[in-house]
Amino acid sequence: MDVTVAPLRAWDDFFPGSDRFARPDFRDISKWNNRVVSNLLYYQTNYLVVAAMMISVVGFLSPFNMILGGIVVVLVFTGFVWAAHNKDILRRMKKQYPTTFVMVVMLASYFLISMFGGVMVFVFGITFPLLLMFIHASLRLRNLKNKLENKMEGIGVKRTPMGIILEALEQQEESISKFTDYISKVKE
Repeated sequence: MDVTVAPLRAWDDFFPGSDRFARPDFRDISKWNNRVVSNLLYYQTNYLVVAAMMISVVGFLSPFNMILGGIVVVLVFTGFVWAAHNKDILRRMKKQYPTTFVMVVMLASYFLISMFGGVMVFVFGITFPLLLMFIHASLRLRNLKNKLENKMEGIGVKRTPMGIILEALEQQEESISKFTDYISKVKE
């Protein structure tokens, strides 16, 4: 299946009034995870634009450190995903504690980048955009169109870059996981 880029959502949908934002229920981690995954898939192009603007500013101010930071983060993330596929304990950690997994990747990247002296570039050019994405995805309430788009992504009708990243992290909405498991059992 071909990878398609999700459309850029209207900015008034991305940043609507405060009535479309709410604090997640921290006691129901599954529901919070579904909200984050759903928003990451639905607004992925908007997140990319915001991150690209921030990365461009930091990259303009310190191009070598930004390129070095990006390479280190990609290599560390790829290494951890590869290790998680080959080591069962890491796979369980990645599946059950995705935030911890990403934080370990970021801490390992921070440690490696600090050896080269590019810590501020790492903080403002890489970590800050990721933090903003996570905060927005956690607080933004989903709408019907958002849920429908994510169902299409989850059952394989559409494949997008964020869907591939979330698949590497083994993060999907729970209902999508159950549905795809059911379909695979029916096929057998």
